[in-house]
Amino acid sequence: MVPRNANVVKISYNDLVTACSNEDSSSSVDDFIEQAFGKANSSSLGIIAITDIPSLPSLRTKLLPLAPKLAALPPQQLEEITAPESQYQVGWSHGREKLEGDKLDFSKGSYYANPLTDDLVESMLERRRYNAVSQLVDGDNDNDESHVHGKQQMEEVLKWDESLNQIQNEEELRQLANANPAFFAPNVWPSKSLPELENSLKEMGQLIHRVGVYLAKCCDSYVAARCPGYNPNTLENILLHSKCCKARLLHYFATDDTSDSSNNNNVDDGDSSNSNSGTDDTQFSSWCGWHNDHGSLTGLVPAMYHDENGNIVQCPDEDAGLYIKSRNGELVGPVKLPENALAFQVGETMQVHTGGWLHATPHAVRGCKKGGISRSTFAVFMEPEYHSSMDLPAGRSVSDTQCEEAEKSLPKTVRTLRSRWKLGMNFGEFSEATFAAFH
Repeated sequence: MVPRNANVVKISYNDLVTACSNEDSSSSVDDFIEQAFGKANSSSLGIIAITDIPSLPSLRTKLLPLAPKLAALPPQQLEEITAPESQYQVGWSHGREKLEGDKLDFSKGSYYANPLTDDLVESMLERRRYNAVSQLVDGDNDNDESHVHGKQQMEEVLKWDESLNQIQNEEELRQLANANPAFFAPNVWPSKSLPELENSLKEMGQLIHRVGVYLAKCCDSYVAARCPGYNPNTLENILLHSKCCKARLLHYFATDDTSDSSNNNNVDDGDSSNSNSGTDDTQFSSWCGWHNDHGSLTGLVPAMYHDENGNIVQCPDEDAGLYIKSRNGELVGPVKLPENALAFQVGETMQVHTGGWLHATPHAVRGCKKGGISRSTFAVFMEPEYHSSMDLPAGRSVSDTQCEEAEKSLPKTVRTLRSRWKLGMNFGEFSEATFAAFH
């Protein structure tokens, strides 16, 4: 199987911002959204690059070299930032994830943190307290500009997703958080062993989030023009208002030899529809197995490679890197990104919220065949809050959202969306089903 060269759709940051600030310009971005994400384009890769982003190269140079430093910390220091009670969804994680079969993945180490808030529960409680106080003192503060603005923001949040009102009081939220630590656990920083990580991760994570909100607004415009039952600003509001955001600093460990190792485990998800068994997809997933992202939108920093001494080097293997399966099942890669660009990939939650008009695509990472070369990158998974609904747009069906024909093109180790998502689920329930499938 010979992969096709990746021709990633690109939009400049300035053009993206202009399209978001001028409705007349938003249609100019529609063609790019169609090529990258759209339902009508069977060869779409589910990925787009936003180029020429101010401050990105310097933030990348600050953050990514910290990945090998973190991975090289003594075991005791790594243990201090490991949170097994969170299902390893906060802090350090190594050898805990299963993407292809039942074999644990030791090829990479990950560090997870929320770049928007150190404590999701406290941020949600603070928002609720502010809303409660503002309702009590409305009459005395109607002329207070800051109060009025704060109240408007809160009203927007509650309008954005009425399901958030299901949480009646603080105690109920705390009970929910205790029962679902993978979703709500607070950040754990290596404050003593690698203190510079916190600011570097937050700066990069917040930049990716800001650009992601712009892109989500353009995606809303694209879907609304094609789907009459679509609720305008759905994606923008999710990214803009949700405090649930997961950043992941990844370090892919160097191999010991020059062999192109691959994982040959098969997985049976109880669904025969993804039976693309005629190709050996696992030869392209030695560093990271085939999977779909389950959130709304994923922002990705161009990877950086290191030699055995930690020096930044050009990757000596032109076949190493990110590979994608297009919607029609064509293998594409490796994806090459300029250093001044961020890549964004559609997640399964966005696929649901758009009724399949935008579509997640499976991707994997192929390791470097030259020994002694490691890889570092950084991803931010932007997603709704726990109680947010996973409803379809009016007029769209389950079959629209998860086409069986597209499922046939999935790599055989990728669990189908419908094996984890059911109508009536909220995002937290969908997340728990996904965590359970891969951990």
